[in-house]
Amino acid sequence: MENEQLSEYQKELIRDTWQIVNQDQIHHGTVLFTRLFELEPALVFLFQYNSAHFSSVQECLGSSEFTEHIRKVMTVIDAAVQSLDSLPSLEEYLTGLGRKHRATGVKLESFNTVGESLLYALESGLGDMFTSDTRDAWSRLYATVVSAMSQGWWRDPQGQ
Repeated sequence: MENEQLSEYQKELIRDTWQIVNQDQIHHGTVLFTRLFELEPALVFLFQYNSAHFSSVQECLGSSEFTEHIRKVMTVIDAAVQSLDSLPSLEEYLTGLGRKHRATGVKLESFNTVGESLLYALESGLGDMFTSDTRDAWSRLYATVVSAMSQGWWRDPQGQ
């Protein structure tokens, strides 16, 4: 797993700030996705559950199915934070997650927008605690996660 080596200081920043944001996952996840849909409105159409076809971002954000998706995304972020000292242990899982996202029509380039939206949500939730060092630490962690997920784009389902 390509790892943008995080210093102990960066790991501490990530852990400390995540502890705050993680107290209200759904709120901060909703901020993340609201920003994502502002930046890439067409992404809302990838979220169709059963027979539900959302006609607006608010309809999507307000659905119980989407709340569950937010919970899953926040759980993945939490797993990355909990695994800061052993990120390669998540590689197989993240590669599979990348493959799933590719199959649902997500474009690899959209992960840049997700990263921007994550930083926006963190900044919104942390206020003055979101320093340039904190931004850099989270950016490095996100780059590592996306690197592993991106492998799912290029591997066939048998892992070749």
